[in-house]
Amino acid sequence: MLIAIPDVLSPAEVARVRTIIDAGSWVDGNATSGAQSALAKRNAQLPEDSAAAREAGGIVLDALGRSALFVAAALPLKVFPPLFNRYAGGQDFGLHVDTAVRVKRGSDFRIRSDLSATLFLEDPADYDGGELMIEGQFGPQSVKLPAGHMVLYPASSLHRVMPVTRGTRTASFFWLQSMVRDEESRRILFDLDQAVQAVSVDKGLADPSVVHLTGVYHNLLRRWADV
Repeated sequence: MLIAIPDVLSPAEVARVRTIIDAGSWVDGNATSGAQSALAKRNAQLPEDSAAAREAGGIVLDALGRSALFVAAALPLKVFPPLFNRYAGGQDFGLHVDTAVRVKRGSDFRIRSDLSATLFLEDPADYDGGELMIEGQFGPQSVKLPAGHMVLYPASSLHRVMPVTRGTRTASFFWLQSMVRDEESRRILFDLDQAVQAVSVDKGLADPSVVHLTGVYHNLLRRWADV
C-alpha cells in the first residue's frame, strides 16, 4: 500500500527543520548504504548522529505522533530516527530495495523495515526531476509532493530517486516497524479504519453500527498485532 500523507509538517515546521539542517555539515550519502545501494546512490546526507539530525528528527517524530492518518496507515511499533538527504546537480539513487533490518549505529536499537517513508522538505517548483519512483503491482508510480507532505510505502518495493537536473531536492527519510507485519492485513485494517471514520461522521460515535465496526477493527488488530 502506497499512501500520501498531507501536512505532516506545517509551513512553519518545514522552515524550522530547514533552518536546522541547512546549517549542518553534510557528508556523502553512502554513509548509511548497504553494499548494493552504494553502487546506485549519489546524494548528500546529514550524519545520523549529528546534533542537527537529532534536533530536526525530533520535530519530525513529534509531528508523526500527531498525524492520525499516519498512525492508521502504519500502525507503528518502532520508528528509525529520521535521516535527511539532498540531491542536486544530476544526483540520483538508482533502483534498489531497502535493507530488511536497520540498526542504529552505536546502539542496540534495531527495527525490521516494514515500511519506508519520504517526507518532502522542498517546494516541487524549486527543482526539476527528483521524483520518487516506486515499482508496484500495476507498474511504477511517480511521487513528488509539496514540502511538509509525506509518502509511506512498503520497504520491500523496488524504488529509485530520479536525477535532479535543476535546484535541490531536500527530504527526510526513515523506516518503521509496524505492529502488523503482513502488508495485506495492514491494508484491510486501514480500509476498515477509514470506513469507521466515515460512518461515525454521519451517525456519531455512539451509534450501534459504529460501535460494532470499531469492535471488529480492534478484534482484527488484536489477532494480527505483534507487540
